[in-house]
Amino acid sequence: MIQNLKPWLLATLAVLGLQSAHAQNPFITSQFTADPTARVFNGRVYVYPSHDIPAAPGRGRAGWFVMEDYHVFSSANLTDWTDHGVIVTQNKVPWVKPDSYSMWAPDCIERNGKYYFYFPTTPKDTTINGKGFTIGVAVADKPTGPFVPQPLPIKGVRGIDPNVLIDKDGQAYLYWSQGNIYGAKLKANLLELAEEPKTLGELPTQGLKEGPYVFERKGIYYLTYPHVEHKTERLEYATSSSPLGPFTVKGVLMDESPTGCWTNHHSLLQFNNQWYLFYHHNDLSPQFDKNRSVRIDSLSFAADGSINKVVPTLRGVGLTDARQKIQLDRYSRLSPQGAAIAFLDAATPFRGWKTVFTGAGGWVQYGGVAFGRQTPKTVLLRVTSATGATLQIRLDHAAGPLLAEVTVPKGGAWQEIKVPVLSCQPGTHAIYVAPTAKTGTVEVDWIRFE
Repeated sequence: MIQNLKPWLLATLAVLGLQSAHAQNPFITSQFTADPTARVFNGRVYVYPSHDIPAAPGRGRAGWFVMEDYHVFSSANLTDWTDHGVIVTQNKVPWVKPDSYSMWAPDCIERNGKYYFYFPTTPKDTTINGKGFTIGVAVADKPTGPFVPQPLPIKGVRGIDPNVLIDKDGQAYLYWSQGNIYGAKLKANLLELAEEPKTLGELPTQGLKEGPYVFERKGIYYLTYPHVEHKTERLEYATSSSPLGPFTVKGVLMDESPTGCWTNHHSLLQFNNQWYLFYHHNDLSPQFDKNRSVRIDSLSFAADGSINKVVPTLRGVGLTDARQKIQLDRYSRLSPQGAAIAFLDAATPFRGWKTVFTGAGGWVQYGGVAFGRQTPKTVLLRVTSATGATLQIRLDHAAGPLLAEVTVPKGGAWQEIKVPVLSCQPGTHAIYVAPTAKTGTVEVDWIRFE
């Protein structure tokens, strides 16, 4: 199982993964990530997630969340992501209980050229805020750090999942959760509460509520949060005319995971005139939902300001350059029969997935491929087929122009096959891949046009 992977192997895979670009879900595949807070700083998107790691003897609690540090990732286009490395780690924060492995969901905000990173964890001195989690702050001159932790956590705050809103008038608010969801004004230094916390009590009374994320749009304040209505968390939201309520519950913005991932945690972001939902799932660890991976999907609003429900996708957002590796397994559409997705190697899931065609009738469509103005001359595929097979690649859909036909020789090993492109059109298109009739099983790792 994935939680038993050796640390050296995980580290090696992480290094290899940093060389890859991802326009699909999950968009970070070099390590486990969860609880993504996304922010735009200086025209670039920065994502501050928590960092799940497998438990090991002396390292965390088996069967539970294990987190020792935070990374930050950034992108200019939501397609190509850079890991800027560790920004805060548990045993270099003065007030944190050593080796507590409880660096849970964070947030980061900017004011006057300074970046304030908020994070919850277990304190070594419970006389400050009592037992349980509390929330601290680390400050930097750049969104990537180096971040310097404050010597003590925020006084008067007990809980997890910090979120900060700076309102239009400049007033900052801190939100967090601990059984209920709380909010309070922050002082101008963003390091202290300016008032006693307020319980945001207009929310559902039954079921776990946590992970608040508050934003303002067109004069409406949206309080979004995970809530367990049945067995696992779904994402809900409430609205108000004031940052601290009272709030009115409006509905669900993402349903429970169909595969049973217990948690979800999220943030919403407007970037280049489009809204996005950042959230997590357990794609890279389907048998253990405490090792999670972050995702992005597009989000929209109805005319009355309500949030249209987001349906999770594997394709995610952003364009994929036709001259990069196109991972068909992160599809836009997949046939109900004759095609399936599997890990390349179940023992090392960070290597990613493959598309498996099991005969005629199977197909996969991958949207948002940017061919640009120059027509590619060849297409390269990494494929394998124990029986031999023939694949057709078409533009846009099943009846679209034939881009290439690929004969895959019989054999058990992966091989790279290059064939000429028969015809192509400039611009952005979907590609449609399917085996021909009476073909055998064939597996595809990736496709790349040249």
